[in-house]
Amino acid sequence: MMTNLFSVFDPSTTIFNFSLNWLSTFIGLMIIPYSYWFLPNRINVMWNNILMTLHKEFKTLLGPNSENGCSFIFISLFSMILFNNFLGLFPYIFTSTSHLTLTLTLALPLWMSFMIYGWINHTQHMFAHLVPQGTPSVLMPFMVCIETISNIIRPGTLAVRLTANMIAGHLLLTLMGNTGNSLSLILLNLLIFSQILLLLLEFAVAIIQSYVFAVLSTLYSSEVN
Repeated sequence: MMTNLFSVFDPSTTIFNFSLNWLSTFIGLMIIPYSYWFLPNRINVMWNNILMTLHKEFKTLLGPNSENGCSFIFISLFSMILFNNFLGLFPYIFTSTSHLTLTLTLALPLWMSFMIYGWINHTQHMFAHLVPQGTPSVLMPFMVCIETISNIIRPGTLAVRLTANMIAGHLLLTLMGNTGNSLSLILLNLLIFSQILLLLLEFAVAIIQSYVFAVLSTLYSSEVN
């Protein structure tokens, strides 16, 4: 029995007080090794093309001063979030990206490492970022406060954006699905059709949100160089 509306997103499968639902996050590790000894199929070729496109885009966003291989961190982040978002679209599979426990764990260390690296190695550059170019002298103290606050809340906005988008669609699907028992046949067909459309929308949201998370992380990284 649900204690509240959001309890459907809580982990419920436990053995010896250990939540097995979070293991869904690591299921992707099981399908990685087969690519080392199987001949590549069309799905592998398509996925490699997607990763190469992302690599070129992230390399452009990071700029010419970035270290070689930096883009692979964000490609791995994109792949992990995308896989977990898609897992949540299947029935009875826990959506780990709908919890701040996971999204904050991804966003906070990334942001903290960027900040520590930037303030230690590029201190003047980080101070310059606090005052946009062309700001009047009178507004400079206010702009420093605004830019500092916007910088501090970045990991929170990254985490909450992903969590909220994952919860919103799943919650709407759950609420609409619970009304199916009391509907007539015509309304039930309309409900199924609308559920299919919502599921297609959730597929798009799963891709877009993983891409947005990776791109924003890349942009935050490029600012400290």
